[in-house]
Amino acid sequence: MTGDAITGLARRLGRACVRRGILVATAESCTGGGVAEAITRIAGSSAWFERGFVTYADRAKAEMLGVARATLLEHGAVSEAVAGEMASGALARSAAHVSVAVTGIAGPGGGTGAKPVGLVWFAWTHRGGSVQCRRFVFAGDREAVRRQSVAVALQGLIDLAG
Repeated sequence: MTGDAITGLARRLGRACVRRGILVATAESCTGGGVAEAITRIAGSSAWFERGFVTYADRAKAEMLGVARATLLEHGAVSEAVAGEMASGALARSAAHVSVAVTGIAGPGGGTGAKPVGLVWFAWTHRGGSVQCRRFVFAGDREAVRRQSVAVALQGLIDLAG
């Protein structure tokens, strides 16, 4: 996925958000703010991007997003449970209508048999709705994993913002 393709996704998201009058929040770990950066490349995104949380450390996930320490201990930061709590926390701590959360192992190290390099969990939610989680295992180096993750996060928001 190229930078131009990611910018195209961000533009599509912006059009959907403006059309529906909704605001977006992001909660990111392995992407390090890449989703928010892609969104803010778009002129006028302040009309639909409310805020982004970069919560790389477990402590930040707990303090900034309200992820339960018990969830982190039981499931680990790269898990469906943590992604879901991150997405819910981003909504609870913002004025946004929809949110996305991304947590994963971009590499090159840090992977295990159960959680390989390239594993990324995503969660999307909207006010009054349920949390939708998806798991991907991406191929490629650290930058490729992060780029693919940004694209999936944006596409999920487009689908949610419809």
